[in-house]
Amino acid sequence: MPDKFLSLSAMEKIFERANVKRSSDKAKLALKNILEDLAISISKQAAEFAKHAGRKTVKRSDIKLAVEVLSKKF
Repeated sequence: MPDKFLSLSAMEKIFERANVKRSSDKAKLALKNILEDLAISISKQAAEFAKHAGRKTVKRSDIKLAVEVLSKKF
């Protein structure tokens, strides 16, 4: 399994949508690493909620609740 899964070009597109005119490769890499770590944390928390509810399938509501719970930690 590859360590990371988001591309730097995807980060460039995110910056473009945020109206960033120029961004360094280091900035793209930093955003990429943060978003990947956050996605993994959200997914793990959502899986726990699904398991607690007696489901194997993670639902949208699990993701929303995981984001809400994890955002309170920051």
